[in-house]
Amino acid sequence: MLDKISTIEPEGWDKEKIIAEIPKIQIEIAELIRKLAAENKRGLLIVLQGMDASGKDGLLDTLFQGVNPVWIKINGFVKPTEEEYAHDFLWRIHNVTPKKGEVGVFVRSHYEDILVPSVYGFIDKKTIDKRYEQINRFEEHLKENGIEIIKFYLHISKEKQEEKLMERVNDIRKHWKHSDSDWETREHWDKFMRVYAQIFKKCALVPWHILPTDKNWVKEYTSLIIVRDTLKKMNPKYPKLISEKFLTTNTTNTTNTTNTTNTTNTTN
Repeated sequence: MLDKISTIEPEGWDKEKIIAEIPKIQIEIAELIRKLAAENKRGLLIVLQGMDASGKDGLLDTLFQGVNPVWIKINGFVKPTEEEYAHDFLWRIHNVTPKKGEVGVFVRSHYEDILVPSVYGFIDKKTIDKRYEQINRFEEHLKENGIEIIKFYLHISKEKQEEKLMERVNDIRKHWKHSDSDWETREHWDKFMRVYAQIFKKCALVPWHILPTDKNWVKEYTSLIIVRDTLKKMNPKYPKLISEKFLTTNTTNTTNTTNTTNTTNTTN
């Protein structure tokens, strides 16, 4: 499936024109998130999945340029801790879903609990199949309780991934990103692609957006458009002023004005 989907921009895209549009969209998103926080009735969850070096962390800088960090909650999921293993697999996920008025981001997510055990075979198929169903119900539950969900898969080619991984080896500024385990994971590329194809098929109640990721400007633009349009559809509003203090003051002023008017009329 994924090998038939391009990892670069569609034909005819104008790079300079699109890059010029990015700051404008970022301003729109920042204002919409401000309204979402002020409204404090609904939330947004953004799920980021993708192979190593596909640019999940870097995408955060693009999506939330100019956004107050107080309104953003970011969580990454790696191997479960002993405490997390003691609960059902969604416990650690549900525990950090965004609250009302907040944008939550999962850098890797509950899908890791299908992806990794499926590739390495340390959980039986029957349990994995149940997890597909449980994730669908979980996401449906979040949406029914006011949490909109956007799911991104950052679609990088195997050739581009190798280039990115080598940058981590050769560039001192990126040494901190390097992990030998990324190269081991790469050896199972085809298995990961097959499991992702199943995830896209079986967990599509909330649709997946497959982002071309070999070029940063394409990834940035496509993700920004989707986030902007989702927030627009949510249509958050600034709430009206609710204040007993100012309501009392205005009522008193109105009463005084009325009394003054009546006195003047009596005098006349």
